[in-house]
Amino acid sequence: MAPHVKIKPRLWQIMTLNTGFRPITTESRYRGRFAPSPTGPLHLGSLMAAIGSWLLARHARGEWLIRIEDVDTPRCIAGIEEDQLRTLAGFGLHSDLPVIRQSARQEAYRAALQSLLNTGDAFRCRCSRSDLRDTGGIHRHCVSQPSGHAEAIRLRIPDGLAIAIDDAVQGHFVQALDRDVGDFVLFRSDALWAYQLAVVVDDAAQQITHVVRGADLLDSAPRQRFLQQRLALPTTHYSHLPLVLDSDGNKLSKSSLALPVDGKNPIPAMSAVWGLLGQIEPIKVASPEAWLLEAVRRFDPLKIPRSTSTGSCPPCHGRV
Repeated sequence: MAPHVKIKPRLWQIMTLNTGFRPITTESRYRGRFAPSPTGPLHLGSLMAAIGSWLLARHARGEWLIRIEDVDTPRCIAGIEEDQLRTLAGFGLHSDLPVIRQSARQEAYRAALQSLLNTGDAFRCRCSRSDLRDTGGIHRHCVSQPSGHAEAIRLRIPDGLAIAIDDAVQGHFVQALDRDVGDFVLFRSDALWAYQLAVVVDDAAQQITHVVRGADLLDSAPRQRFLQQRLALPTTHYSHLPLVLDSDGNKLSKSSLALPVDGKNPIPAMSAVWGLLGQIEPIKVASPEAWLLEAVRRFDPLKIPRSTSTGSCPPCHGRV
């Protein structure tokens, strides 16, 4: 196994350059975040991640940040970021620090990637998807004559490596990275940064201590933990919330029923999220600010369903 990377002060300075980050000042040292991608309007599933992460942060007397994950630029839609932030504001949700955007973080990603290349933990690869067809897309070594026209850069996964995550919602989760994931991409062959590298670098730079998100990202947590270890970065705690499904059992983001939530009429959607988070007694107030205050008072994290999906969103003909 390759040695752990020791980050030099220069690398850490680059990773936090021009972001306005500041140290955590809350007594619990809890800092969470909500990190939407500007690929479409927020729906009930994304609102559940936003409110769930906000409630867990406030329950711990911690801070809650918003980060725009726009690293996959071909999928980003003009105007959606502004729409998402307006919608969150309509639900009373505001970042405790200035919102940052991954598109402004290129130098930090380059510094982290170069560090991994220097230590041999990352390597250049021209294997295409068709080259890896026989291994189910899992990369363990480069083929003798790769067919890719451009290089990607991958993280080297040692043989026999298994990573365990103790998730606050889903429980103990173990993944054999060599067998189930393989050497995964950090920099794509289309010259875009991979999600796994960007999120690890940004969570460290923002001093995120607790990552709360949907259960569809549970299998990314072991990759991110190993990458944190390779970069000698602090590891984060994880809570993966159940996914909201439509009436056919599909994840909302993949469903034609993923209607936008309505920031101008927020209480119905907030009430729906409250129930999906396992909180039984309804909150009856008129404004989102009053709803959030009462929700913090009543919220019980132990009631969050211990499953990867919860309930279903029935067909509807208007915004939630």
